[in-house]
Amino acid sequence: MIRVVVADDQAVVRAGFRAILESEEDIEVVAEAADGARAVDLARHTRPDLVLMDVRMPPTDGITATARLAGPDIADLIPVPIATTFDLDDDVFSALRAGASGFVLKDIEPDDLVAAVRAVAADGGLIAPGITRRLITEFAKSTRPAPIPLPPTP
Repeated sequence: MIRVVVADDQAVVRAGFRAILESEEDIEVVAEAADGARAVDLARHTRPDLVLMDVRMPPTDGITATARLAGPDIADLIPVPIATTFDLDDDVFSALRAGASGFVLKDIEPDDLVAAVRAVAADGGLIAPGITRRLITEFAKSTRPAPIPLPPTP
């Protein structure tokens, strides 16, 4: 059984994610949180397989909460895929730096949301296809070696 905490400041979104995920025999939503701090508390208490986290939640946002659950300094991390309405590169990069295991948009199809949860629970990760190309481009820019100087022409 894949145990999930759903964190989103909108009750209707939490209810929708719960309904989609719990329609599967192998997924159980063990808790819901309306902000990042509560998501961290619930995750540490319930020890789910992952926390499906929104980015923008007052007062503690999802990126801060992700760092507290899955950041580079966390020894016993809990995987955190991010689900957000906003397709913003800054959010994607910040979430991944904070330790996010994946990044999907909330307009995701139900079957794809289930597949994303299963992928992260199986120690994988998932990035929405529309975001993947931009990530690859940015990564390539940041890791591109300096050009090799050509020898002088005789």
